[in-house]
Amino acid sequence: MHFLRFGENVIHYRALELGSGRPVIAFINSLGTDLRIWDAVIEELGHEYAFILHDKRGHGLSNVGRSSYSIDDHAGDLIALLDHLGVKSAIMWGLSIGGLIAQGLYARRPDLVRALVLSNTAHKIGTAEMWNARIDEIAADGLASLVDPVMERWFTPAFRQPDNAAYAGARNMLSQQPEAGYSGTCAAICDADFTEEAARITVPALCVAGDQDGSTPPALVHSLANLIPASRFVTIPNCGHIPCLEQPRAYAQAVSDFLQTLPEY
Repeated sequence: MHFLRFGENVIHYRALELGSGRPVIAFINSLGTDLRIWDAVIEELGHEYAFILHDKRGHGLSNVGRSSYSIDDHAGDLIALLDHLGVKSAIMWGLSIGGLIAQGLYARRPDLVRALVLSNTAHKIGTAEMWNARIDEIAADGLASLVDPVMERWFTPAFRQPDNAAYAGARNMLSQQPEAGYSGTCAAICDADFTEEAARITVPALCVAGDQDGSTPPALVHSLANLIPASRFVTIPNCGHIPCLEQPRAYAQAVSDFLQTLPEY
């Protein structure tokens, strides 16, 4: 295990094949998950890339710190990690809030971004009322009260089967996240709106939707693609909000097809 401390923050990360000369992909997780969600995607992508994974603050093995975050906080953590690892440019692959963080990082440090994969995300996700209600519910009843409703938005009925060990693991992952970290990240999503910034993105961008996503439906993801000049849009069939767990092969293939179109360094 590897950890980076800067200021009051401690970020858990994993770096694979850095220094190999391969293009670097920096994965950015969704709300309520940790870096393990990318394991099957990395296996599918094979040996063409180097990878950086991290638990965003308040998740996994990273520390919680203060209990309310901003997207800029999360973007700053990743910038610090890239600087620590000596990475000057990477493909930012963000899922859900990870896509918001990728947009925030691009707005702040476009020099670090070779391309964007904005998956199951948007320029703005939900409303302030929705996110504040979720924060209040966690304060009153704990994170456990949200697990079943969240699973219904994350995964298709076919995946949500009692005998599916991967589904059981996803439930465990969400339920074991620190409540303060989850709520703090809800606050970050609540305040995030990249409508204007999205129109200024000039690097290649792929927007990915799950055809049965209950959190960021395809129409919402497509609205982001419409804002980004010359972006591409693709839908993963038979898939909900977390394609790296539900359809890792189809997901990796769709993104790989896009990555193969990127110009050489």
